[in-house]
Amino acid sequence: MIRNTSLVLVMSATCSCAWAQNAPLELSATTVDADREAPSGVQLDEPIRTGSRLGLTARETPASVSVSDRRVIEARDAKDTQDVINAMTGVNASANPGYGGFVTYRGFTQNQVTQLYNGINLGYSSATRPVDAWVIDRVELLGGPSSFLHGAGAVGGSINYISKLANRDAQTLDGRIRYGSYDDAEYAFGINQALAANPADARHFARLDFSHSQGNGYIDRNQRRTDSLAFSLLSDLTPDLTHTLAVEYQEDKEDSPYWGSPILPGRSTMKIDKSRRFENYNVADGRYEQRVRWLRSMLDYQASDSTSLHNTLYHYAAERDYRNVENYRYNSAGNVLRSSPYLQRHEQRVIGDRLELRHDNHLFGLASQWALGADWSRMRQTLYPTANGSWSSTVDPDHFDPGSFDDIPVVNAGLTKQRHHEITNRALFAENRLELTDRLALLTALRYDYLDMEVTNYGAVSPTSPAFFERRWEPLSGRVGLTYALTPSASLYLQYSTAADLPAGSLASATYSNVGLFDLSKGEQWEAGSKFDFLDGRGAATVAVYQIVRKDFAVRDSSNPNLTVQAGQQTSRGIELSARLQVTPKLLAEANYAYVDAQYDRFNEAVNGVSVSRKGNAPVNVPANVGNLWLTYSFTPDWSAGVDARYVDSVYADNANTLKAPAYTLFGAFARYRLDEHTTLTGRVRNLTDEVYAKQAYGTQYYMGAPRTFELAMDLRF
Repeated sequence: MIRNTSLVLVMSATCSCAWAQNAPLELSATTVDADREAPSGVQLDEPIRTGSRLGLTARETPASVSVSDRRVIEARDAKDTQDVINAMTGVNASANPGYGGFVTYRGFTQNQVTQLYNGINLGYSSATRPVDAWVIDRVELLGGPSSFLHGAGAVGGSINYISKLANRDAQTLDGRIRYGSYDDAEYAFGINQALAANPADARHFARLDFSHSQGNGYIDRNQRRTDSLAFSLLSDLTPDLTHTLAVEYQEDKEDSPYWGSPILPGRSTMKIDKSRRFENYNVADGRYEQRVRWLRSMLDYQASDSTSLHNTLYHYAAERDYRNVENYRYNSAGNVLRSSPYLQRHEQRVIGDRLELRHDNHLFGLASQWALGADWSRMRQTLYPTANGSWSSTVDPDHFDPGSFDDIPVVNAGLTKQRHHEITNRALFAENRLELTDRLALLTALRYDYLDMEVTNYGAVSPTSPAFFERRWEPLSGRVGLTYALTPSASLYLQYSTAADLPAGSLASATYSNVGLFDLSKGEQWEAGSKFDFLDGRGAATVAVYQIVRKDFAVRDSSNPNLTVQAGQQTSRGIELSARLQVTPKLLAEANYAYVDAQYDRFNEAVNGVSVSRKGNAPVNVPANVGNLWLTYSFTPDWSAGVDARYVDSVYADNANTLKAPAYTLFGAFARYRLDEHTTLTGRVRNLTDEVYAKQAYGTQYYMGAPRTFELAMDLRF
């Protein structure tokens, strides 16, 4: 049952991709991959969209790449995209409302790690709030700079969330019902249908997916509701021409969002009062809301056996609203001082078009693959921030009235438009793979971007905040890589890549102080590694070592997370390992581990008007060690159970490296029973030991992760 279902899911995803329609290697690799006894995060012979535009497999790509496809997502019961990426090598993610989808990878955080949706870069970390995992087909991770593929904005790596799309199955129906601790509930369904009386004659196929989740939250007074709806229509217009229309809508509402817990004062290692572990110091009517709409039109044309054309036209619209009291700390009397009431709205619109041509031929008598293309996009964002820096409220943490946001002066006056950003990007790119010998291949890529940024200020005008300013940049980035096949099952690679990064991390919210006097940040990476199978295919592993140097970039001000300061240079060196092994026919072991040594080489921070060097310090919220382990045992074809463990090293909460959040280890367990050929029941425990831990730390606040939780889920498939 597991094998057949996996094969259908993976082949469905493959059929929705233009390149897969014309690449027998991809289909045969997928079939082999689906024949494994259990899902795995180490997939070497499956095409990777994020690492190249040439349809290369992980083994053929001279870079660290990893994939969580639909089988892995379901096997690990990921509830949202944050759960998915936290299981990937070296990634540590959290979702504090003010930081959207916060990610740290290879020593870099926030916008220094690009998060893409179906290969589209929104250029703003607040737009990367976790999405319900139900509507996601797969997630791909590429280590290191990827500006040459996805445009300016990534030095640490790229994460690509790929949605489910209509495929050529005559009819499939999926469903899921889940309920757990703190009234955490989910119901979801998906249907794929051939639009013809006789499925064999069908030329149009539709898919509809819907998911709803809700919960009271493990923090007092914190409730969250999400809805995701996705519809796509696949049309075979001619034998060589295919069109896919995709529409998605996501809504996210959170009442009285949790912004963190104040730490006990006088300690270098952060600690909270466990008796107040679940206290929420936000106002009673605090709110976070997000509404997202996607429209994509994808055209695939197979001009000949060796030439294909793909075009993606897209539109994105989002509104995000905040009204919260966000900062809390203890005073000398042991009470909690609340401050930083903040009202904000983001209105973001992105429209763009990407044209890609792929051509296979010979160059100098050697087999060669080409990808050429042009990219155009325009992003508009309007910001409505209102803060009251003088307001504060002191409450007794044992019993207090959270109060109302409407009672706070200044911010209760309503939204006021402050800034409007418009960023136009035009780009040309090229990529080539040249088979120098039957074992040695050379991969090269080059991208030219023309960025035009205009900012209009509707607030108070000053020398550091003019009424209008404009900046233009023309970054050029690239990659050169070699892959060498030692044997059919083992390869080595070496690559050098460059990054053109945005000076403020994000142009969507940049001010004149961020970008008015700064050029683009530059980065470069050297990476070497190996990918191989062993024990007659029972195991597979990858290893990568790298060094990344980034110059002239923005980091968050540790005393005010709403501000950024400029740093001169950061160096990250590390190693990444991932492996799977079918230990016995019934026991599967999977693991990944990453170590990074990240530190500032040049960074002078102003402290009370005095310049203080942070040279040698580690960036905030970057753990040196991150590891995951899964053990799955299949007692019978119908019964399986497993345990998992996750280790995250300690992190610093300030640029001075005087505050540290302790390391933590999380354990989990599950049991799964296949009731019949259509129905599976899964019981799962997360955070088995009820560990108290910080998913993110900043200043004097500790953003606590979930306590021990239980859940039961029923999955249906017809």
